[in-house]
Order: sequence, then C-alpha cells, then structure tokens
Amino acid sequence: VDCSFSRGVCDWKQDADDDFDWNPADRDRGDGYYMAVPAFVGHKKDIGRLILLLTSLKPKSSYCLIFSYRLAGERVGKLRVFLANKKTAPVWEQNKGKDERWRTGKIEIFQGAETTNSVTFESERGKGKTGEIGVDNVILISGLCPED
Repeated sequence: VDCSFSRGVCDWKQDADDDFDWNPADRDRGDGYYMAVPAFVGHKKDIGRLILLLTSLKPKSSYCLIFSYRLAGERVGKLRVFLANKKTAPVWEQNKGKDERWRTGKIEIFQGAETTNSVTFESERGKGKTGEIGVDNVILISGLCPED
C-alpha cells in the first residue's frame, strides 16, 4: 500500500474530535505535497490527528509501516503514531528534530486475531512559534521491516 499525499491513493481522514486539522503543504522542489501542522496552530498541548484507514490486512501476518517525517523548529511539539487496536500507548514517538531534514520512521505491525484497521498520526503542539511537523510517503509492506 503506497499512501503518499500527492496521489491520494489511500483513505485518509481528519479526526473530528481533535483540536486542529493537518493540511497539505507544497514540497520545496514542487514535486507534490505532504501533510503538515505549522507550529503556530492551536494552543500548547492541542492535538491534531490524521487517520489512515487500512482495509484487508490479513490476520496473523506481519507488516511494516514506513514513513517520512520532519520536526522542524525549536520546541515544535511531538509526533506520535498509534495503531487502532492499541489506542492507549503510541507505538512510535518523536519530540524533536536534530535539524530540519526529513527522516524515516519504521513500525512493525503484527496482526493477531484482531487486525489493525487504522494507523493514526498525532501531532501535539509544543511551545514553539516557528517550524512545522510534517508526514509524507507512508508505505505499508507485508513482512518484517527491512534493515537499513
């Protein structure tokens, strides 16, 4: 499953119960766009959730979720990833970037009898006034995550 935001292949939804929405942002080189939350949106600790609905994942299988992310700016906030069947604790979390570069996140998804039917990217607003949190190139492959 290839879920970049330039093609609109996947079923993305904004969470209606959060504090703000993620918005499309143009890439610097003009090749498509990604989803972003600017640092100045909302109040400190406000949450914005972007949900990827997954259909037809096979039970008792392994998958790897690979995505590009960027946390640009000082005290920009946190980016977390939740799986639908484990809502209480994030399976991945990052709270600051070393620089403004895009990085790659990887998450192993093991399907038990209950299958994961969505992945949520959650942005929590920090104290910073500049920068942004961005997500792009979300890919789901079957099998374990490859080593770099």
